[in-house]
Amino acid sequence: MGIETTPGRIAFVAGDRPDAQDAFARLTALYGQTTTEEADVIVALGGDGTMLETLRHALPLNVPVYGMNCGTVGFLMNAYDPEGLLDRLAAANPVVINPLKMTAEDRRGQIHEAMAINEIALLRETRQTARIAVRVQGRTRMDQLICDGILLSTPAGSTAYNLSAHGPILPINSNLLALTPISPFRPRRWRGALLSYDATVEFEVLEPDFRRVSATADNMEVRDVYKVTGSISSDVRMTLLFDAGAGLEERVLEEQFAY
Repeated sequence: MGIETTPGRIAFVAGDRPDAQDAFARLTALYGQTTTEEADVIVALGGDGTMLETLRHALPLNVPVYGMNCGTVGFLMNAYDPEGLLDRLAAANPVVINPLKMTAEDRRGQIHEAMAINEIALLRETRQTARIAVRVQGRTRMDQLICDGILLSTPAGSTAYNLSAHGPILPINSNLLALTPISPFRPRRWRGALLSYDATVEFEVLEPDFRRVSATADNMEVRDVYKVTGSISSDVRMTLLFDAGAGLEERVLEEQFAY
């Protein structure tokens, strides 16, 4: 089940929006505040962007994160209600996810690493289409994809950017990754692929001096990339807490029947 805690053992973090800041003031007045390093649980106030940023900062702490929606979509968040928070935390259902690790080499030869809960995305930076070679497990699967971009999505992120790019929704326990093109021009009819959860995917940007491409791990961006590698970090575990009956698995399932 969830987390048994007491006032003064919760670390509240909030986004910049006024609603999130107001919620932060009210909740810290009700339940106190501690540092993320000393907390039993971190409560993120905001939207999905705030949750992703909070999860990234919580990575080395091994502290569960419970979100309250003070943003727009809030797919990863619970409903906002300042009352009864301790009971909700105690009854919450934990979901453990593994992030994607992105290693990106830019045109200057610098190496950048970042973690992604939702997806790794490559996107063209200019009016020129991107040209990208795709390798899976060291084998070239596509010599040249001409497109606006391409993304590699986790099950947790499959209902986000991946779905907007017409990628498949993945059940949360499916042990699959979705590889989805963004506005493919050639091959025009390619709609992507489903990959094993332990697959390593390499992207090589062709003509990188002329056709510049950026890479993002959720909301962390690297400009002018040359090579990007993505794979699941099976040794890294993130714990999200969801109210009973409103877990991530149920939300993903609901999205498959949305119309």
